[in-house]
Amino acid sequence: MTKRILIAGGGTAGWLTAGYLARRLGADLPGGASITLVESKVIGVLGVGEGTFPTIRRTLATIGIDEAELVRRCGATFKQGAKFAHWRHTPGQGRFDHYMHPFQVADDSNGLELLPYWLLGLGGDENWDEVSNPQKRTADAHRAPKLPNHPDYVGPLNYAFHFDAIALAGLLCEQGGRNGVTHIVDTIDEVLIDEDGAIGGLRTERNGTLEADLYIDCTGFRAELIGRALGVPYRSCRDVLFCDRALAAQLPYATPDAPIASYTISTAQEAGWIWDIGLTQRRGIGHVYSSDHTDDAAAEATLRRYLGPAGADAEVRRFAFDAGFREVNWVKNCVAIGLSSGFFEPLEATGIAFAEVAAGMVANLFPWGGDYETSARQFNANMLRRYERALDFIKLHYCISGRRDTAFWRDNVADTSIPDSLLELLDRWRFRPPNELDIDPQVDIFTDASWQYVLYGMGWKTDLSARAGAFRYHDDARRAFAEVKRQVQFGIRNLPSNRDLVAFAERHRFGANQAG
Repeated sequence: MTKRILIAGGGTAGWLTAGYLARRLGADLPGGASITLVESKVIGVLGVGEGTFPTIRRTLATIGIDEAELVRRCGATFKQGAKFAHWRHTPGQGRFDHYMHPFQVADDSNGLELLPYWLLGLGGDENWDEVSNPQKRTADAHRAPKLPNHPDYVGPLNYAFHFDAIALAGLLCEQGGRNGVTHIVDTIDEVLIDEDGAIGGLRTERNGTLEADLYIDCTGFRAELIGRALGVPYRSCRDVLFCDRALAAQLPYATPDAPIASYTISTAQEAGWIWDIGLTQRRGIGHVYSSDHTDDAAAEATLRRYLGPAGADAEVRRFAFDAGFREVNWVKNCVAIGLSSGFFEPLEATGIAFAEVAAGMVANLFPWGGDYETSARQFNANMLRRYERALDFIKLHYCISGRRDTAFWRDNVADTSIPDSLLELLDRWRFRPPNELDIDPQVDIFTDASWQYVLYGMGWKTDLSARAGAFRYHDDARRAFAEVKRQVQFGIRNLPSNRDLVAFAERHRFGANQAG
């Protein structure tokens, strides 16, 4: 008997889940699962989060999205990480205060771990993000991570995308249809609950009652199934992450050939931070802030100062959110994916990444034999740990800052706002850098390299003086640092600009045998 999956809600999370599961569970095959997505035209797509992880490349390739079409249809550009400005020091102090969290990791192909040698001073005065790999310098020069003749989703530098989330949902919807997904446009009036507490069906306005074996809640913050119908509680993390409001605007480029940033730019403010994301025709700019530390009018004034004169008349959209997550996301025959499951803030683009993770686990744990409880236990345990670890990573950006200029920053560095699990990690890293012992690849969506970039970008000091004499490969380390500088120059000379690569993709497909 065919297994039926019903996804409630569209948007990026809904259509990404639908298209991915359709491919993984054989929706277009006679013995595969039947996948239906029902969404309402009345409820709009949030469409604020426009940044992704490198994992998105594998996800989109699995779904069947052509990379050049992604660029053409979704205003997509190439993202090589995130740049953080004014997170470490109060602005105006005349100190160097920006760093990058790049997607590229340090080259240890020769078996040499470079970080200890940088901590001992062999990398010179440059920051860890600059000496460990060539990505920051090439991204600073607005270079793209690949050449036109590289195949889809392949390049010498690790990358993800920025895109128009509403346009992406539309593209995923089209591809979902080709993958075998049934699309129903209707309004869900009621979630029916069986005697055993499972979902018995979704009563809709025009299509009657829709039934399935597994229901996936992609209804966003409303959480119509997992929250309102099943009553699964939401764990707020406002005691750790203070930001709970966002203002979003769009700004056209000053000129059609203006450079496109190759990273998300995150600029710290008095009570939050501002994101700046470059798409093909516009920049998406927004202010994330804490309503406990500023008011809405002051927050908008901060955003408009950043926008400058060109943004004086820009329309500003307003959003409220409660940073947190559900500790249980799979209950009986219902799974929450996307905002219905949890949301911290856009700082490290975890929103879409968590949707990817959840869709992947549903595909791997899908209860073909009816073992819902077995699958649910593993799914819930894994997602809980992922949320807890990501919470620590995002808090790291705030809690080791040197800023003390406002109550927002003073509250963020107070031990009472830092999870014990993060305090334990910081205690470990007083005398050794983060390494694979601190990371569980089964639950961590951020690698040890990511922790290192943020930790040392924020100015953390790891004291290796007690074992400095145990390091023997000083000359090899110096050669490795010199090689990174050579790679930087090679990349700047040979890689196209982000805008030039986008322009190529708007006319051609990627790959040596595809262009023309």
